[in-house]
Amino acid sequence: MKIEILDTTLRDGEQTSGVSFTPSEKLGIARLLLSELHIPRLEIASAKVSSGEYESVSDVCLWANKTGYIDSIEILGFIDNGESIKWIKDVGGKVVNFLAKGSEKHCRKQLNKTPEEHLEDIIKEVNSAVAQGLTVNLYLEDWSNGIKSSPDYVYYLVDNLKDLPIKRFMLPDTLGVFNHNQVYGYGKRMVEKYPNVHFDFHGHNDYDLATANSFAAGLAGMHGIHCTINGLGERAGNAPLSSVVAIVHDMLKKETGIDETKINKVSRIVESFSGVTIPQNKPIIGENVFTQCAGVHADGDNKSNLYYNDLLPERFGREREYALGKTSGKANIKKNLEALGIELNEENIKKVTQRIIQLGDKKEIVTQADLPYIVSDVLKHDFSHNKVNIVNYALSLSQGLRPTATIKLSIDGHEYQESAVGDGQYDAFVKAVKRIYWDSLNRPFPILTNYNVNIPPGGRTDALVQTTISWNYNGHLIKTRGLDADQTEAAIQATIKMLNIIENL
Repeated sequence: MKIEILDTTLRDGEQTSGVSFTPSEKLGIARLLLSELHIPRLEIASAKVSSGEYESVSDVCLWANKTGYIDSIEILGFIDNGESIKWIKDVGGKVVNFLAKGSEKHCRKQLNKTPEEHLEDIIKEVNSAVAQGLTVNLYLEDWSNGIKSSPDYVYYLVDNLKDLPIKRFMLPDTLGVFNHNQVYGYGKRMVEKYPNVHFDFHGHNDYDLATANSFAAGLAGMHGIHCTINGLGERAGNAPLSSVVAIVHDMLKKETGIDETKINKVSRIVESFSGVTIPQNKPIIGENVFTQCAGVHADGDNKSNLYYNDLLPERFGREREYALGKTSGKANIKKNLEALGIELNEENIKKVTQRIIQLGDKKEIVTQADLPYIVSDVLKHDFSHNKVNIVNYALSLSQGLRPTATIKLSIDGHEYQESAVGDGQYDAFVKAVKRIYWDSLNRPFPILTNYNVNIPPGGRTDALVQTTISWNYNGHLIKTRGLDADQTEAAIQATIKMLNIIENL
């Protein structure tokens, strides 16, 4: 069994506030949807919108004609005495989706016509389109309100149109007012009353029920479902293609012919063209949806995939990731180390885990790219019993004033406190430490010879900072590293590591 997917990203999706695709973008998206995702039907525009739309649709139809996809291209048309038909034929279209009124209220209040008059207009338009070589589908706009409030009107239209050359009747929840029980109940009533009619469901997401309603439509026996990439559409949007395809395949156990592995790629391209950002927790395509944060989940994945479901990331051209942060456990760390090809013993994994938990209190997510820096920091500078520790420090930075630092160090169990000003916060910190060594301890202090800062690839503002400082202490060359989300704190860590090294010289 198969459910026919119609993608209306380029028509209904473009009605998203602020979204307007250029002709080249529209053609590029159409190519991706048809030739890579293998969408069977593509609604690309409304007739007569603008001269720019005329150009865009002509380009898509020209390409589709050359590549054999023209029968998959559909254009919304109106009951307008042949104007839409002419427009669609002029741009090279072959399929018209006429917009009729699916509720008596819309018929009488918007068109100021009786049901009989509207039916006569529809029949005339359908016959004219077919006579001119177009394939015809028919929207019953506001069907959800119509079937609920004026079912006899809906039946009157379908009874008198079902024997015309209309390939599909398309039932929209135009205002997004139905829940899944209503879609199932009323949809099943339509399917059973008209078993030889092909019905599509077109859902809007005003109550965040578009995906659930699409599932209910398929369950009720409707033959097609409409959706958009990333759920684009006016108001709260339409049913998102990524979720619809997943529920059709996994829950309805029906085929669509769509290549799931290309969904994420196409979603990201449409995100870029539309300027509408995909929420991080958006099912299937969100940045975080295949990322495990809790250590217990990673541990379960190591034990017979206890936390897997049917939505495997590889299906959608993605990979499962294990986030690193304060909720991480050893299992998360191991997964990320394996991905990087790094092997550590249990003791070192424990040390790395503790360091990540410490960093996670300052930084929400520690990325896999941060991990080599953390491993280096932990393994190269492991001081189990530091002689020098920071008790407290305070740094200040004010416009028009030189930065100041106040620091209290514990050295061999004794505490020392000093303050200093400097040309920067770290410079003030180092000068305060020097005073402790020169004035209180009467000892020499190393000379800083090089200072280097690195962050993992990506350049995020919350990236971990690795500060590497080289020192010369009585002819001994010392290099220490500090790692933190804050650059100054990373430099301070590197300095304390250096002080512990010289205590053992």
